[in-house]
Amino acid sequence: MPLSAVAPPVRVPIRSGFDYVAVDPQRHRVYAAHTASEALTIVDSQSGKVLGQVEVGPLHGVAVDEATGHVFTGQSDQSVAEIDPVTMKVLRTADDLGGPVDAIAYDPSNGHIYADEDDGTCIFVIDAKTLKSIGTVTLPGHKPEYLSINPVTHQVYQNIANLNEFVIVDPTTLKVTKTVATPDIKNNHPLQYDPSFGHVLIGGANGIFAAYETNGTLVGKTPIQARVDQCNLDRSAHVIACAGSGMITVLRDNAHAAPSIVAQMRIASEAHTLAIDAATKTVWTVWAQHDGDFVQGFKISP
Repeated sequence: MPLSAVAPPVRVPIRSGFDYVAVDPQRHRVYAAHTASEALTIVDSQSGKVLGQVEVGPLHGVAVDEATGHVFTGQSDQSVAEIDPVTMKVLRTADDLGGPVDAIAYDPSNGHIYADEDDGTCIFVIDAKTLKSIGTVTLPGHKPEYLSINPVTHQVYQNIANLNEFVIVDPTTLKVTKTVATPDIKNNHPLQYDPSFGHVLIGGANGIFAAYETNGTLVGKTPIQARVDQCNLDRSAHVIACAGSGMITVLRDNAHAAPSIVAQMRIASEAHTLAIDAATKTVWTVWAQHDGDFVQGFKISP
């Protein structure tokens, strides 16, 4: 299953740097946190062209409301914003959350936006309807890294990087109900949940990618490049892509065995985040280098 470039890299206006990436397959859009430019970059996934950038603040996390097409962003100025990518305007902002925001996730079933406190001790929880804070989840450790939502139980799976573990959060009580050690992973960073297999998929700075059951049972582990930052799962195909250390690695989540590598490609050394367009099987990544900032798509071929 090789990877091939869809087109040459496309320059993104303003030199700076990026953080997390998200895709809206239905509307053919790619969204990237253009952090140092304090703007959300909007890309047409069909043409690969940059459509525009929305100034929102020092953003890191990005999540899409698939029902409306709106985009939620989390900023290090202690805010979460809602953006209309059609009008390219910030609609509302939840300010003064109590700490800088890193990764975010959105659960459309209950309208919760979960926002990690960057290098902090909690998850801020915001009601998407009102964009008001409805509580916080107290976490162990001091480095929540990435999170994913169970679409059936609506539990939240949250990486705790400095303790090499993930926790399970009850969406009603907003409390941690279980702590799961991940001794094979050091400095947990990316996390995704495969609902069909019930696997929590985690990558670490030590170059190991592992699948765990939610009770902590190790399904299997696979060596990949070190220091992966963002991974993104195509749940329909059980295919997950990870970026870091100048490489994209694509793996397949297997029901009863360790994840298996199906493709790897060297990319710009500065690229560390990505997202998969599940409709077109294209991996989109972004990076900043000395001569500019870029976005590029890579096709996953069968």
